[in-house]
Amino acid sequence: MKSFACGDVVPGCTASWVSSTDDEILVLVAQHASAAHGIETVSPELAQSVMDRIVVVS
Repeated sequence: MKSFACGDVVPGCTASWVSSTDDEILVLVAQHASAAHGIETVSPELAQSVMDRIVVVS
């Protein structure tokens, strides 16, 4: 499993996700970015920031 915490990119945000793939997390993060942060388009730089902070959990 993989995990990502939004607060690792957006200080103060408490949202987090656990999923089986990076791609699934990216979809969930994009939905959250739009709804919670008003980010309509995830830039390649933002996507890379997310990917860099996805961790493997057991």
